[in-house]
Amino acid sequence: MEKYNFDEEKEFDPIKHVEKKLGLFGEGDVTIACWEPGQVSPNHCHPEATEIYFCFEGGGIMRTLDDEIEVVKGGLVVHPRGELHEYTNGPERTILFRVRYGDSMTTRTKNWPTNPEWKPTEVDLEYFA
Repeated sequence: MEKYNFDEEKEFDPIKHVEKKLGLFGEGDVTIACWEPGQVSPNHCHPEATEIYFCFEGGGIMRTLDDEIEVVKGGLVVHPRGELHEYTNGPERTILFRVRYGDSMTTRTKNWPTNPEWKPTEVDLEYFA
């Protein structure tokens, strides 16, 4: 059994959101993700893992190729294996609790338009070709 306190684990950065892995459990992991207003994630997927986000505080917009939903405090979003998604934080600090489980926690990033320093890897380019 493990326990975590978000008030003790939270960590914010003015440049980009902070993902802090809290634990690894067999076929999955748990993470706290902390967002400043307006921060945007890369447009990415996990080909071999389901990803679940629970909004602990704050909120924003989650986008997939086919949909856009508002993420609100107390809300839960589930991305099945391979679903491309991007999160844009709203006007206040946000804490998301993330659970991933599957055969691999590998991330494939298609693009990150809000981060001019980001460069795709050869593996990402091949995956999205």
